[in-house]
Order: sequence, then structure tokens, then C-alpha cells
Amino acid sequence: MMAFELPLATFTLLHVGVSLAGIVAGLVVLHGMLGSRRLPGWTALFLLTTALTSITGLLFPNHGITPAQIFGYLLLALIAVTLVALYAFRLVGMSRWIYVICAVAALYLNVFVAVVQAFAKIPALQSLAPTQSEPPFVVTEAVVLAAFVMLGAWAVVKFHPERLCSRRWGRSPRSSCTDPKVRPPASSTSHPWSQRRIS
Repeated sequence: MMAFELPLATFTLLHVGVSLAGIVAGLVVLHGMLGSRRLPGWTALFLLTTALTSITGLLFPNHGITPAQIFGYLLLALIAVTLVALYAFRLVGMSRWIYVICAVAALYLNVFVAVVQAFAKIPALQSLAPTQSEPPFVVTEAVVLAAFVMLGAWAVVKFHPERLCSRRWGRSPRSSCTDPKVRPPASSTSHPWSQRRIS
């Protein structure tokens, strides 16, 4: 079987590599959220690789609708909402927590699938849960879910980049640091040396 003229084994490696890159970038972004930092570069990488994970996953040969396809479409929907909240609404108002919830949910789905694949492909894990209904698999996924629920709730509380922008530049808390119109004050009085008297 081929996918865009690539052998299936090569395409699978590409899909796995993109997926792992998305997980790593997503964890960095989540860490930034907990410190109320946007990390634009890492965020763009996370969104891009996570979207590519879904797209490449949907390109695998399948017959009918499968759970993997449902996860893929759900992940794409989450990424779409995340993009709108971040780049269209610029994290102002409700779009801030919508962005956080959708981004964390997208990362969780990526990790969920990674755990499923690990138990399916790694012999040591496969022997512990050959049908993925055994306690080791169930407990692992439950711990992952609980961790992301707690981290997501914490991120909603902690992620307020507009407050950081307000403290740094003296802007209104409703302004967004992602807004290109928001710039540091240009007045010379903002520089501490400007307070000196010229004798």
C-alpha cells in the first residue's frame, strides 16, 4: 500500500515522527501556559505538527469509519477552534480559556493515541495488556486523563498573557499581547534615563 507514493512503512514512520514532535511541542506549550507565557514559536510548531498528525492519520488505508478516523476528525476540530481563538480573537475575553481548553484537549488526544500505540507495538507493554482491556492499560490511560484534567484546569487559571502585557507595557488588561496594534510605549518618558535632568 502507498500513501502519496510513499511505502506504507515509510509513511508510518513519518506519521509517528510528526506525532511525537507534536507531543513534545505541546508539552513545552503547556509548560509555558502554566507560567502565563505564550511561546509563539513552540505554539505554531505544536499546532502544525498536531494538525499534520491528524491529516496523515486519516490518509492511512481504512475500510469504513474507524475509531482512529473519529479521533482524527475530532483532533482537527480542536485545532481549528484553537487557531481561531489564538489568531482571530487573539486570546481576548472568552477566547483565552477556549484556547487553553482546546489546546490541552488536542495534546491529550495525541498522548492518548500514543499510549494506545505503545501498548499495541511495544512487546513488553503488549504482554501486559494484549487486548487493551487489562488493568495496566486502563490504569495508565486513567492516570493520563487525570493528569491532563488537572493540568488543563491549572492552565486555565494561570494562563493570562494579557496581565503580563499589562504589567510590562502598562496596557489595559483587556488588550492582547498578540495584537500587532499593541506595542510598548514610544514616549521617551518610558525610559528611566529620560527622568534625568540635563544640566
